[in-house]
Amino acid sequence: MKKSDFNFNLPNELIAQHPLPERSKSRLLKLNKYNGQTTDLHFKDLLNELNNGDLLVFNNTKVIPARLLAQKSTGGKIEVFVERVLSAHQAKALLKSNKSVKLGSTILFNGQPELIVTAKQGMFYLVETRGDKSLSELMEVYGHMPLPPYITREADQQDDQRYQTVYADDKQAGAVAAPTAGLHFDDELLAQIKAKGIQSAFVTLHVGAGTFQPVKTEDIESHQMHKEWLKVDQAVCDAVKRAKVNGGRVIAVGTTAVRCLETASTKGQIEAFEGDTQIFIYPGYQFKCIDGLITNFHLPESTLVMLVSALAGRENILNAYQHAVDEKYRFFSYGDAMLIV
Repeated sequence: MKKSDFNFNLPNELIAQHPLPERSKSRLLKLNKYNGQTTDLHFKDLLNELNNGDLLVFNNTKVIPARLLAQKSTGGKIEVFVERVLSAHQAKALLKSNKSVKLGSTILFNGQPELIVTAKQGMFYLVETRGDKSLSELMEVYGHMPLPPYITREADQQDDQRYQTVYADDKQAGAVAAPTAGLHFDDELLAQIKAKGIQSAFVTLHVGAGTFQPVKTEDIESHQMHKEWLKVDQAVCDAVKRAKVNGGRVIAVGTTAVRCLETASTKGQIEAFEGDTQIFIYPGYQFKCIDGLITNFHLPESTLVMLVSALAGRENILNAYQHAVDEKYRFFSYGDAMLIV
């Protein structure tokens, strides 16, 4: 298949630049993956679309303040965008500067030398702390929420809360982009879901900056996916198997949860897994675990719009997206949601 097969026209004014005042007040477009039928709902209507015994699988990763503005020893400006924390004192990062960054360069914060550039790996650099501060301490003081490139404003205090799911686990900090389907859930809706007998399970996938990288090859099968670290523990496997045996559906909350569950199910049945994944899901892929998906609307020609097309069919997805454009749904991270069942 071709990258251009997944293109669609999206007016810029539909790209949400701010979250709604309330998380669960978003709209929800329901799509029947078999016949392509769409239904306009509100996110709180999700409760009526789920059945007792269904299993929702959430990604509990926590977004780190990965964007740091600093100075080079020469005085020039440099942006450090942490892609992955490797240890308490080392990270893989994107470095943005007017001139190329030399190995051995020192990076300063408020005039203090805090980081040193030690190596280069493809488009990324390895950076290490110089002083006593750990990377997490540096990010705590100097870091900003890493809003996606299509949000054209600077991050503010509101984003510290709203570009984070309410169930993000402090022990699972490591994402540099939010699992945005989860941003629509608030504590009240989660309590209602539990009260209805709908089960929940939590996986972890640290979303990397590669999620925003464009597909550069017209032949999508030639595209090489970025690596992301994930963990699916035995409790999740047991919950999935229990739901299947009891006739419930396994519904992933977000494409990152899909990547977790399908990576852990590569042998045909879900097994505990911890490590990197480069799974690339596009039409023709045979799903081994999930039955449905809650997701936001994705960028044209992106690997994520290819993933949802694999689940619901390319024509169904493109027709649903056109409906969303016509009805002025809000797109991308702070936008509205879709339920594919």
